[in-house]
Amino acid sequence: MPMVAFNAPSEDKNELEDAGDFTPRFDDRGLITAIVSDARDGELLMVAHMNAQALALTIQTGVAHYFSRSRKKLWKKGETSGNIQTVKEIRTDCDQDAIWLKVEVAGHDATCHTGRRSCFYRTVNLIDGKPMLEIVDDELHFDPSTVYEK
Repeated sequence: MPMVAFNAPSEDKNELEDAGDFTPRFDDRGLITAIVSDARDGELLMVAHMNAQALALTIQTGVAHYFSRSRKKLWKKGETSGNIQTVKEIRTDCDQDAIWLKVEVAGHDATCHTGRRSCFYRTVNLIDGKPMLEIVDDELHFDPSTVYEK
């Protein structure tokens, strides 16, 4: 199966905002932001980045693929942990520079490498004039030390 190819984004605002060609606008590093939520209840699970290859694979396979900025490589979410993200819907914003994936998570029903359901498990609070983090979701769905190699 040939890889999905994307046309260059239109400079016409109306074309970008209407139905028709999907022409994602990658940034100067070749990446687009991907917001990921649970298809069942809408909980925000993670924010990641995709390059053209990751986005094309996601569209073609129905399984979420991302580009790791820190490792500088493509990765299929859940490949190591078993928490594969099956894509139920892909949306893009009005100027096509962000992607929203609605997914079902297999395995332990967890997305974060810390073992939690969501990567957004902490709140930021101002305590004595200083921004501090507080863990609000401490439920581990799996033990990361047994899932990931060191």
